[in-house]
Amino acid sequence: MILFLQSAPMLLLLGLLVTGRAGPLAAVLAALAMALPAAFVSLPGGAAFAPFLAEEAARGVFLALQPIGVVVGGLLFHAAVEGRGDAAIRQAATPRAIFTATLLMGVFMESVTGFAVGAVFALAALRGMGLRGPPAAALALLSLCLIPWGGLGPGTALGAALLGVPAQAIAALTALPNAVWVLVLGPVCWRLCAAAGVPVPGQERAAQMGLLSAMAAILVAGHWVLPFEVLGILAAGLPLLVALWLADPPRDGAAWRRAAGALWPYALLTVALLGARAVPNPPGFHPYDGLPAFPVTHVAVVLIVVAAGILLSRPDAGQRVRGALRRAARPAAVLLLYVLFARWMAGSGATGALAQAASGALGGLAPYAVPALGLVAGVVTGSNVGSNAAMMPVQQALGAAAGLPPLLAPAVHNFAGAAGAGMSFAVTALVCGLLGDGTRPAQVWRLLLPSFCAIIVIGWATVAYFS
Repeated sequence: MILFLQSAPMLLLLGLLVTGRAGPLAAVLAALAMALPAAFVSLPGGAAFAPFLAEEAARGVFLALQPIGVVVGGLLFHAAVEGRGDAAIRQAATPRAIFTATLLMGVFMESVTGFAVGAVFALAALRGMGLRGPPAAALALLSLCLIPWGGLGPGTALGAALLGVPAQAIAALTALPNAVWVLVLGPVCWRLCAAAGVPVPGQERAAQMGLLSAMAAILVAGHWVLPFEVLGILAAGLPLLVALWLADPPRDGAAWRRAAGALWPYALLTVALLGARAVPNPPGFHPYDGLPAFPVTHVAVVLIVVAAGILLSRPDAGQRVRGALRRAARPAAVLLLYVLFARWMAGSGATGALAQAASGALGGLAPYAVPALGLVAGVVTGSNVGSNAAMMPVQQALGAAAGLPPLLAPAVHNFAGAAGAGMSFAVTALVCGLLGDGTRPAQVWRLLLPSFCAIIVIGWATVAYFS
């Protein structure tokens, strides 16, 4: 009976989202209600229930403020730069143009702003090339292949904070399977291009694999010397600059000015982020021992300051700010509730009990459940933040019960959950809706089946290699 009560909140959350009977907000509210009895029966004897709820809620609010700030800052930055460089997406449908729009420019946009903006941008570019139907939708979703670093990594940071481990360490380990998956997406992209009627010749395939290899190398090696928050920007941005230069190098002063006008906001943001991370021991708000401080140099603060500076140069700044804040309200509310759910479930001991039960039931196969559970969590919740908040504590406990190295299960979950989020129910429905030609999510997922399979296989290989 106790195990049933402990598992009920998670089962309810997944069931509501999988069946489509409730959206992310309603589903997590229902799960929170079920988390109350789960937490009550899981607390150790003598622990007072009401003070526990209040204390964990306060800690959850503090934890959620940091990724919420990144959400708000990312959307403000996107509002500030929206409309710059639009000519880059009006091209003919060539293999290089499709690759650049999806696996380079789309990935770069997602790394800067998050929240599937990369897929929206890529789809706009593909539609401008005349592509339609399931292949266009599937190609657009390829741009969401660096979600652990998307929007400067609020989901990765939140998952690390919930576990009390360094986000840089989890991101560095996440980069290994994610880099392999990026390389696999090259052949997936060629298959989708062929389905769209644009076959990719051998020489172009070699060039694209070279650019993807550079992206993977930057992603893996960069964690040794740079803060993880900027590595998505650099891993996608540097190959993107090479591709754009090769396609159409600036030939006169006017072309250079257009290029500088399109790129300077992103360069400014990258420099500001690196500068902020270089400040030693910055002051910050630190009300709880065991939880990370909120320093004045936090990514969210840098994003908001840079976005505000750029917005001052836009004549319609007020309208852009209001639009960004309206878009931020719902994701912020969902994020806060997911964090509260994770705190109540993990802090009470319900999460650990579920992991122990799963480990006992699966025996020696328990470690290999981590990638599959992560993929399902991402597909269902539709975001790295939601996936990590709901399942990363469970995955950490499952890994500990199975005897895995401490960071392995969280990192594999971060990879698989984020990959699944990029092809989730919500994001796929969004892309199909924007396409507006009757394309259905099931048609898109059939085309992306090799990508789904690769996530599981790469996750299993990572577990086998490091365990």
